[in-house]
Amino acid sequence: MKVRTVDPVRPDRTVLMEAANIVRAGGLVAFPTETVYGLGADGTNPAAIRRVYEAKGREESKPILVLVSHRKDLARLVRCIPEGVHAVMDACWPGPLTLVFPALDSVPRELLGGGATIGVRHSGAAIAGALCRATGGPVTAPSANRSGEPEPLTAEDVASQLGDRVDLIIDGGRSPSDQPSTVVDVSTGTPRLIRAGCTPFDRVEDAWHQ
Repeated sequence: MKVRTVDPVRPDRTVLMEAANIVRAGGLVAFPTETVYGLGADGTNPAAIRRVYEAKGREESKPILVLVSHRKDLARLVRCIPEGVHAVMDACWPGPLTLVFPALDSVPRELLGGGATIGVRHSGAAIAGALCRATGGPVTAPSANRSGEPEPLTAEDVASQLGDRVDLIIDGGRSPSDQPSTVVDVSTGTPRLIRAGCTPFDRVEDAWHQ
């Protein structure tokens, strides 16, 4: 396990390219987001996604969200974007809101936890966004901890819980929040709160109704 320290606002491009190369090669990288530290793997690589489950000790019935670097990347992941969701994305993305969409058949089943939907987030954090861009595709981002253990707020938290299960930790300082992203299911046409988090659900509902 390697640790690389970067500025959370202006991360070193060399470190980001090192991390992206690890992700593209099937490895695991922990990195800070605007919520807690996330565990990144290539969201198109089934074997890499299975490594995420193993590293976290996560039940395979629980889906894994992915980050994208631009809204246009949804075309590679989701079957459709229900009416009204564009307004929600305009209001809340980039930011700590995970939206759950109907998944394309081409999406790795390992991401879906046995279901037919995929959680996607456009992160507003500089390191997370830059990693997605450098990787060139969706990057997984469940919390970088062992399942059931405290949320990882620092690189030290990640190291103590995951150790050598992760190939690289990008240390961008302490997380700005101890809450995860809000998760809202929009796959059926009406927003449904799955998990409360950093983004207030009433902000989602307000955008939807507008």
